[in-house]
Amino acid sequence: MSSRTVRHLGAAAVLAATAACAVGPERAAPVDAAVAAAPSATATASPAGETPTPPAPVPKTLSFAGKTLDGTAFSAAALAGRPVVLWFWAPWCATCASQAWTVAEIAPKYRDTVPIVGVAGLGEQKAMKEFVTEFELAGTPQLDDRAGAVWRRFKVAEQSTFVILDRNGKVVHQGFLDGESLTRQVETLARG
Repeated sequence: MSSRTVRHLGAAAVLAATAACAVGPERAAPVDAAVAAAPSATATASPAGETPTPPAPVPKTLSFAGKTLDGTAFSAAALAGRPVVLWFWAPWCATCASQAWTVAEIAPKYRDTVPIVGVAGLGEQKAMKEFVTEFELAGTPQLDDRAGAVWRRFKVAEQSTFVILDRNGKVVHQGFLDGESLTRQVETLARG
């Protein structure tokens, strides 16, 4: 790791910790999540000699954190500045199963431009993990939202629901999408 990368990681961690203090403990993202998000901050660095691009402001819609099904800390703030697709699913849902194949196919292609984040709920963790394995979704973040906090945040009442946010964090779609429609929406967002 170069000394420049180390400086960027250190600066990102300090900024994240400062921001966490400014918003109070009820809104603060875990420090581990902020540090985990730090490498993406270095991706915005400009070529040598130029000033790095400042991180995007975090819209209220992306001001939440949690854990993935594999126990990794997750901070939605790391997605700021990009369009985002949140996919609310349940492990026993046949519609979700049919959509899982599309998500597994397109998510890796658009990971850096239009991240897709699964929000698993309405089921047991074991069943959720089996769903992720069966449909080969392990490369896509899958939040463990058994408590329903993210579902309530976005007022999602049923699975399968897609919530699509533009790069400013504004909800531009909320509801059902079949595989074809999801693919078209993500392609459109990726083009800018």
